[in-house]
Amino acid sequence: MNMDTQLLLSVEEAAEVIGLGRTRTYELVMAKKIQSVKVGRRRLVVRSSLADFVQALLVEQDCA
Repeated sequence: MNMDTQLLLSVEEAAEVIGLGRTRTYELVMAKKIQSVKVGRRRLVVRSSLADFVQALLVEQDCA
């Protein structure tokens, strides 16, 4: 499956998509700024929450 169509991404994949480092992305996930789910032992990021996160940054910075 292509990463562009996956609904859930690993934190590392999500970091790559939004252009941040793995550690910073984990921090955002743990702070609940980016939605994630736990599947077994894995923490997976909900792809749609990445766009929501960026949109929230735009609103917060009055760029929208």
